[in-house]
Amino acid sequence: MPHYTVHISEEALDGTVEPKLIGALADAVGSVYGEGFRRLVGVDLVGLPRHRRGIGGVPTDRIAPLVTLSMREAAYHLPQVPDAPARLIGATADAVAAVLGEDIRAETIVTVEGVPDGRTGVAGEVA
Repeated sequence: MPHYTVHISEEALDGTVEPKLIGALADAVGSVYGEGFRRLVGVDLVGLPRHRRGIGGVPTDRIAPLVTLSMREAAYHLPQVPDAPARLIGATADAVAAVLGEDIRAETIVTVEGVPDGRTGVAGEVA
């Protein structure tokens, strides 16, 4: 199951942004893998209080989202989805910029992580 974790300034989360961002990130995965994948996407938004983020060794109040997408490593290498990691990074950055504003794109860090087979589970069972 694709899963996003977004670390973002608490001030950016105002009650209206959350559903937009969650939907846009699910759409990003769907744009790469197809609509059927969209319904599998989990999203956790982690709000960081002021002064709990630093860039270049200096505390900052900038929004600067750090977005991590994790899913099975094999999903990044499907022959029917060429260049999946690059496409996911682009679609994710586009989703964040569409919701938070284009000026946020330059500060958005997107990481895709592959989970080896047998290292994830649902309901206590290896999936």
